[in-house]
Amino acid sequence: MPPYPILSRLVTALADVPGVAAIALGGSRARGTAKETSDYDIGLYFSAARLLDTDHLLQAVRTLVDDPDSAEVTPIGGWGPWIVGGAWLSIDGSKVDLLYRNLDDVGRVIDACRAGEVTMHYQGGHPHGFCSAIWMGEVALAVPLHDPKGALAALKAKTSPYPKALGEALIKRFAWEPMFAIENAELAAVRGEQTHVAGCAYRALASAAQVLFAANARYLINEKGALQEAATLPRTIPDLVTRAAEIWRSIGEQDFATTLVSLRDLERDLKSIA
Repeated sequence: MPPYPILSRLVTALADVPGVAAIALGGSRARGTAKETSDYDIGLYFSAARLLDTDHLLQAVRTLVDDPDSAEVTPIGGWGPWIVGGAWLSIDGSKVDLLYRNLDDVGRVIDACRAGEVTMHYQGGHPHGFCSAIWMGEVALAVPLHDPKGALAALKAKTSPYPKALGEALIKRFAWEPMFAIENAELAAVRGEQTHVAGCAYRALASAAQVLFAANARYLINEKGALQEAATLPRTIPDLVTRAAEIWRSIGEQDFATTLVSLRDLERDLKSIA
């Protein structure tokens, strides 16, 4: 178990909740890139045969949080089919996010990803969308904290090495999108629609991040910070972060001509990688 004292308390309190099949640490703390103020992302895995008992989960959570009276957990599906549900907690002053995952659903998605099948879904909190491969990446990068029957370990074994078919599928799915977004931004720029230009630019940059992660056989599990991380990968676009900042500066100043030139230059460099 990673050296975070809070994790022992979490596992002790949550492991006996009916339906909890496995518990995992995810996010930046699992990857070793966390800051002192980073959240703790905790995956709670259950199965279709034995659903998570959210009433008992709430009781367990109240023994942990700083303000038991304000503690809440969602029902399964409360945050949509891809985030599924969970809770936002404060424990000893630290932010802890619980996220539900159905082992059976995750297993099916991993098998699909290994076969080169990925899908994108509208999801609040994910401006570009929720890519099904996120579930596979979560398992690949997570640190199991409680996995008594080895269910999570069995899924994790399917994530390494990074599947060639997945990388090819992601590149095929996202490599075309930057130019399509740029062409739409050009139409919006003529009309002076700053918000639409910005939205198109975001889609272009988010798609570029997906392509770069795939080209480097790396799992992308969150849009947040993805472009900055993509800039550090072996195969990447030169000066990516600086160039992205210039795109946002020019949009803010409504200098759309500069925006479009910058986006097209970036897309050209992306093509040489994809």
